[in-house]
Amino acid sequence: MRRPDGTVRKRRKSSDIPGQAHELSFTCYGNLPMLGRNRTRQWLLQSLDQARRRWDLELWAYVTMPEHVHLLLLPRRDDYHIRLILKAIKQPVAQRAVKYLKEHAPTWLDRLKVTRPSGRTEYRFWQQGGGYDRDIVSPTAAWASVAYIHNNPVRRGLVNAPTDWAWSSAKEYAGIDGALLRG
Repeated sequence: MRRPDGTVRKRRKSSDIPGQAHELSFTCYGNLPMLGRNRTRQWLLQSLDQARRRWDLELWAYVTMPEHVHLLLLPRRDDYHIRLILKAIKQPVAQRAVKYLKEHAPTWLDRLKVTRPSGRTEYRFWQQGGGYDRDIVSPTAAWASVAYIHNNPVRRGLVNAPTDWAWSSAKEYAGIDGALLRG
């Protein structure tokens, strides 16, 4: 889709098929490490938990990285839309973060500033667009997705083992106490 300013916006394709799990990922605006602080990660987990209850989601796996998020979830309702679930997860985090920055670090806001063709200024926390959405249709694909999600911090060199990263569901899978959000 071509925008008025000439740039192209990719559309995320979602199937919204009842009974189908989704592997999702989405990125902070400009690939900035805005999820690098515990407070912001906690906001994300709170928002994810609220969306899980509101939309009746099974959260199979998650990881919060400094600049992006991976989720594996299964909507239990037949009438769902992934775009609305993503909005329910992402919007509260963005609103809290922008409010926090306005109060505590206003100079940081310039990195998030976007001026629309109309002249209106807004601040983005998330990269525009829906991110990545892959339909998960088999147990093999689901387990591969869980492994990929949990090993993300290891691949990045942030920790030595998936269970060393507090901001994922890896501890819960390993049966270790201290998981910050239970599936």
